[in-house]
Amino acid sequence: MKKQVLAVSLASLMSIGTIGSVTAVNAEESDKTYTVGICQLVQHEALDAATQGFKDALTDALGDAVTFEEKNAQGDSNTCSTIINGLVSDNVDLILANATASLQAAAAGTTDIPILGTAVTDYGVALEIDDFDGTVGGNISGTSDLAPLDQQAAMLNELFPDAKTVGLLYCSAEANSQYQVDTVKAALEDLGYTCSDYAFSDSNDLASVATSAASDSDVIYVPTDNTVASNTEIINNICSAEKVPVIAGEEGICQGCGVATLSISYYDLGKATGEMAVRILKDGEDISTMPIEYAPNFTKEYNPTICKDLGIEIPDDYKAIEE
Repeated sequence: MKKQVLAVSLASLMSIGTIGSVTAVNAEESDKTYTVGICQLVQHEALDAATQGFKDALTDALGDAVTFEEKNAQGDSNTCSTIINGLVSDNVDLILANATASLQAAAAGTTDIPILGTAVTDYGVALEIDDFDGTVGGNISGTSDLAPLDQQAAMLNELFPDAKTVGLLYCSAEANSQYQVDTVKAALEDLGYTCSDYAFSDSNDLASVATSAASDSDVIYVPTDNTVASNTEIINNICSAEKVPVIAGEEGICQGCGVATLSISYYDLGKATGEMAVRILKDGEDISTMPIEYAPNFTKEYNPTICKDLGIEIPDDYKAIEE
């Protein structure tokens, strides 16, 4: 009988010990905090929306347990490197690299801290990966803002079937802009257009290159391009004076200088990136196995003000961009 009592007592103690251990682990997990670094290339509507969506997704999931070190490079890729080096020195738990130059700087800055890109068009191009299969591997994953480029070409054709020449205006310093232009150009040439590249190196020569493009083209196409996005007023002033319509790669650019776009929601893209971050930080998912995610929906949109100024009628299935 005494042996039975002793056995029961020992079992009870072991059970209490186990419960105590589990409670301690749960308490430790609930007390865990995360610092997330954000490197955004430049301030403009699309990238701002992606950053906000990312932060909202993390805050919704982790509450006060997550804090952000948010930095903006003001359009300077060298500053991106400086920002990334600072985040690595601070030993943040995860880095959001918003735009291609930020991703490239982050990839060069650390192979240990998880990196999620967003508003990056093509990761294979950005990171110079041959035969890219959709998963970067290592410590990098993220989301892509690539819209169906053949459908953007089809949109231009739908709105301007009688146009003959298309000028492709983009920043040559942005690898993903070159990729978009090459892809759209092939699709447009298949539709019978004559296309010419108008590449500018930075904002300093944008006006002169845009003037040449507007003078020589019936329609201008601009891809998802961060330098363009930061200087839409320059392009709009030039193209409006020449009465040349612009088809844009995304909503923010279209709002500034375009007549129409096939675009994604950058807020939703950032939110999807934030949900990936939650799976990495909270659930322990292995970033090396996480494929790049893409926006699920695309919307035909138009700029009512510029369309009215240019006398362009838009089909009913286009959504007006709100000012």
